[in-house]
Amino acid sequence: MSTYADNYLANLGPDDADITSHDAYIDGVPHATFARLRAEDPIHWTEEADGTGFWSILKYHDALAVSRDVATFTSEKGIRLEDMDEEEAAARKTMMEMDPPEHTRYRRLVNKGFTRRTVETFEEPIRQLAAEVVEKALQTDEFDFVHDIAEELPMRMLGRLLGTSDEHGRQLVDWGDALLGNTDPEFTDFPVDLVDTDEFRMVPFRSPASIEIFRFAQEQASDRRACPKDDIISQLLEPAVDGVPLTDLEFNNFFTLLVAAGNDTTRYTMTHGVWNMMNHPELWHTLRARPELMDKAVEEVLRTSSVTMHFRRTATADIEMRGKQIKAGDKVAMWFNSANHDEDGFDNPFRFDMDRERNDHMAFGRNGPHLCLGAWLARMEVRLVFEELMKRIDHLEPNGEIDHLRSNFIAGIKRMPVKVVA
Repeated sequence: MSTYADNYLANLGPDDADITSHDAYIDGVPHATFARLRAEDPIHWTEEADGTGFWSILKYHDALAVSRDVATFTSEKGIRLEDMDEEEAAARKTMMEMDPPEHTRYRRLVNKGFTRRTVETFEEPIRQLAAEVVEKALQTDEFDFVHDIAEELPMRMLGRLLGTSDEHGRQLVDWGDALLGNTDPEFTDFPVDLVDTDEFRMVPFRSPASIEIFRFAQEQASDRRACPKDDIISQLLEPAVDGVPLTDLEFNNFFTLLVAAGNDTTRYTMTHGVWNMMNHPELWHTLRARPELMDKAVEEVLRTSSVTMHFRRTATADIEMRGKQIKAGDKVAMWFNSANHDEDGFDNPFRFDMDRERNDHMAFGRNGPHLCLGAWLARMEVRLVFEELMKRIDHLEPNGEIDHLRSNFIAGIKRMPVKVVA
């Protein structure tokens, strides 16, 4: 029985898309454009209509080199393509906009809760949550997978980690959508490239949702100071290794980052995975017949979905890459979605291969200082949703059109109607 789908993407999109345009992604990632650029101009100077322009790093080994060289490619000027002045950058700073050793200090505040060993101790309670979510969704034969499953599990897990109640979950999701979906009019009244958002330039993502999150974060901090819990909020309020506690602004920005990253990326990853398997049902049936392939399947879901499409760095010195002269101060974007489909990094990159032996993808940034904090938790949530679904149904089928997020940053499917084959 086959364990792969050749050309798992039926449509690679146009080969002449403007990769900076959020509208270029509303029908899915224009993989044909990235493939052409990898072949023709892998270190590509990319013009911006309302920015300074940047270098696109499109091949796997180049992106890997940039991600690891924090001395030459700094995160401190921002990790998104947006140009910020020093005042904005300081006001919106999180550990993602830091380099070691400052980044290390912040990461240590919560790192112990996200190690592989710690996450493995969460498996049974997360499985119970996954089972509850799946059972509830399967009360009907037709439902929206995003809303009823992919959103629910990460939302409830985020609440457990933060120590907030389930009743706050819906609000946390809406805030997270407004942050990571800050270019999509469905998720915010203030899409950054469509309306004037200058009044919000001093808060994360230029989003008014950040102001509401700040208020909620301070309420939660006040509660924890009065009655500490075994949760991330209480950990953040403890003094760091150097004995210096976070300021209110640092705490607010850290909390906002957790809300933004704690739901949307995992939700979109598992949705992409189910979408691929619905369109290639042989994958679903193989996985049911050979559950020992599950871990490899999850890695292929992560690689092929590449939900966080890029991270930006800024060159600190002049450097040459593939004959191109990158100058100090230039913006540099690592396109993970392109690197993860580079033939020099992966054999048959557009094949969804559950027998792939080497899968050192960059969905989490790889093993540098900025490796995604929630990588092991995301893997577990994706795996458990698949396992709990496969216990209960034969497979899912598409039941209507899907809607993609309007974003050049996050590759998300907002709606995915499905039908259950019992």
